[in-house]
Parts: sequence; C-alpha cells; structure tokens
Amino acid sequence: MRLQFYVLKVTATRILGAAAVLMGILQVLDLLEVTTDILDRGLGVAGVFYYAALRAPRLVEQIAPISVLAGGLFAFSQLARESAIIAMRAAGISAYRILAMAAPAAVAMMLLDFTCAQVIAPRTDPILDAWWRASTPAAERKETGPRSFRVGDDLVVAAASAPDGRSLSGVKIYRRDPAGRLVERIEAPRATLGGTDWQLSRAVSTRFEGEVARSVTSGGMTWTSALRPRDVQALFSENPTPSAATARRALLKGGTDRPASYYETRLLSAFAGPFGALVMLLLSAPVALANFRSRQGAVLLTGGLAAGLVFLVVDGLLSALGESGAISPILAVWGGPVIFGSLALYALVTLEG
Repeated sequence: MRLQFYVLKVTATRILGAAAVLMGILQVLDLLEVTTDILDRGLGVAGVFYYAALRAPRLVEQIAPISVLAGGLFAFSQLARESAIIAMRAAGISAYRILAMAAPAAVAMMLLDFTCAQVIAPRTDPILDAWWRASTPAAERKETGPRSFRVGDDLVVAAASAPDGRSLSGVKIYRRDPAGRLVERIEAPRATLGGTDWQLSRAVSTRFEGEVARSVTSGGMTWTSALRPRDVQALFSENPTPSAATARRALLKGGTDRPASYYETRLLSAFAGPFGALVMLLLSAPVALANFRSRQGAVLLTGGLAAGLVFLVVDGLLSALGESGAISPILAVWGGPVIFGSLALYALVTLEG
C-alpha cells in the first residue's frame, strides 16, 4: 500500500505541476489579447479576474491531455533515475502494475476534463458571451445575426436573439413537403418561448399552391418545435462549442446549422475525448523502463513526448474528417486513441519482455 501511494503521489504531483504551468501559460496568453479591452471598458482588475474565471473551464479542457503526458514523463523518468523501478521489478512488481499504480492520477484528470467540458463550460460560455456583449461599446458592437438553421424539417432564419435565448426577432420559417418543395413561409417580427411552444407575434403565413401564393395575417400564431433557449444560445454564439447535451439535442431535431455528421462526432468525442489522458499516460510509461545511463533514456523521453504531440495532431485531424462526414464518426473519435494506445502498449510489452 505504501509503495502504491508513493508511485501515485509522484505521478499526481508531477501531473498537477504540469497542469498548473500550462494553465498559467494559456491564461497569460489569453489575457494578453483581452486585458486592454477589459480595462478600456472600465471593468477594472475585477473584470480581468472575472473573464479569467469564466475562461478557465475551456483552458482546463485544452491542457488536460498534455499535462498527463508531461507529468507522466517527469514522474516515470524520476523513478527510473532513482532506480526505484529497478527495485520494484526486483521485488516482482511488473511494469503493468506500476502503470496501474499511477493510473488513478490520469483518471482524476480525465474526470476533471469531462466535468469542465460537459458540465461547467456549457454554463459559463453563455455568461461570458452575454457579459462581453453587454460591455462592448455601442460603436464597436457587431450584429450577431442573421442566423440560418434547421429545426426538424423547418428551415429558419432569425435576425437576432435575446441573451437568454427565449426570444428571436426577424423570424422567417420555411416549410417543405416530403419532396423538398416549399409549401409555406411564416414571417414574424418576434418569436417568444411560452411554455413548450413559441408564440409568433403579428405573423404572416404564405402558402404556396402551385403558382398561387395565399397570405394570411394573424395577431398571434403558435410554432411548435423542439427549439429551446440553450439551442438558441449555441446557434447565436460567436464561438460555439457544442457539448454532448447540445449535440444530442441537435440530432433529436433541435436547432442545427451543420450536418448531422458534425453533431454525431461531437457527441461521441464528448465521451471519448477524456480518454486521451489515459493514452498520454500509456505513451509516457515506456520511459519507466529506460536505462538513463545510456542513450535509451533520452530516446524514450523524446519519443514519448513526440508521440503525444503527434497523437494530438492525428486525433484532431480525424475529428475534423469525421465532422465533415469524410469518415465514420466512430473511426474519427476512437481511431486515434486505439492506434496510439496500442502502439504504447506494444512498446511497453517489448521493453518489459
């Protein structure tokens, strides 16, 4: 038990140290771009800290895998240099068991990554967008609309939305028949969510029957759809990053402005992405079996770092191909972790054997 605690302690402290350094670097680089704007808007130092706090969940999502890689390399190389690995293996402890002792640290980072990306960030992103738009000087404000998107079988164009996503302005709804021909157009200056349905004020409905168009004006009309405020916020966000819940709603006929393959890939990557931390730990594990009295230690240390960076590039490339529909979403999401995880295990088995 003491040995397991020691290995876990060494690994966890190195991962936390790497995460703190990377988080600090990203925070500084991020704040360098916006601190002047925040101060010019009269938000003061408190505004800088408020912005940094709201941005933190997205930064944690970015640094989680690479911090496990860096922390794992530092931890295993230290254990190897101190001959702790040799002593453990002489006592009959295999490299796989040593890896299992360090795994809880990577699992904790994996859970933190998932929590920040899927629970915290989807709540802080709309707050940050609304705060940033509200503090923007009138002369510098840019219109966020119009936006075109699909809700079920309806095509919708909206000029703008409220920050809470409960109302739309300048709404046009186009309805088609099963053959894709336009059969009805509904125009309303405003749509407001009331209960589960949207209320269209002063709506004008135009039905197309062959070459004939018939228009009817009503003081109010009900639009039944699966569109919800969080969908509207995501559609009108300047930097939308769909969460698993948003992607699932899009696939269930919520508001979408991209192909189904994009949301399928995003939904799968929400659960597969955090496993990148475990892959990074596997890529760093062969360093534990390196002989640092020869060139092998430096080669494995450099190779592990290079493999981790290549994994991030390949994983991002496959995800982009999956989002565009060029390859299967399952292959796009799990291809990188399976390939690089298998290579890391092969290297570990080879060195252990």
